[in-house]
Amino acid sequence: MKKDHDMEKQEMDVDRLKKQMSFILEMDKSKQVFRQTYLSNASRKENDAEHSWHLALMCALMSEYANEPIDVAKTMTMVLIHDVIEIDAGDTYAYDEAGNTTKRDREVKAADRIFSLLPEDQGRWFRSLWDEFEAAETPEAKFALALDKIQPVLLNDATDGRAWEEHGVRVSQILSRNRKTPEGSEELWEYTKGLIEKNVALGKIQDDREK
Repeated sequence: MKKDHDMEKQEMDVDRLKKQMSFILEMDKSKQVFRQTYLSNASRKENDAEHSWHLALMCALMSEYANEPIDVAKTMTMVLIHDVIEIDAGDTYAYDEAGNTTKRDREVKAADRIFSLLPEDQGRWFRSLWDEFEAAETPEAKFALALDKIQPVLLNDATDGRAWEEHGVRVSQILSRNRKTPEGSEELWEYTKGLIEKNVALGKIQDDREK
């Protein structure tokens, strides 16, 4: 009986490992999803895998600036998987008004498929982290969201506002997109706001505020 039980367990473990490996291979597709933000040397646009890695590194280094204490490992995992749904849904540019009207539906459908590739317990875990990020209500999700909004500003500033100029981005759009950023980190937002104002002064961002 014990031998049969051990064989059954081994078969179950192999199936689990196959699902995990399949998911890891699926995640490789994130390297093919390109965003509108350029790398800091402006040589090309970054992809989703690079963006998510960058956020995880920021979380590891800058968690001390979160408004509230956070579980760093949980937040790092959250930012690592927050954009994997774009494998199916595609990247929707922050200021693409038409694309953003269908974004939520496309991403939920993608989440249903992608996280179902995992063993059931891990699929529930990743899906719950993704849902938590989207809701932006917990300290971890608020900080993760802040990093997600701040990182493109850092890269845009490093490239002399190249993407901002290409898309004719207005300061009102950036400020609206970052309306929740201070909820994750007031200190990081103050630093980022300085970069935004610098680029407004340089003419890289259109100033559409009332004078």
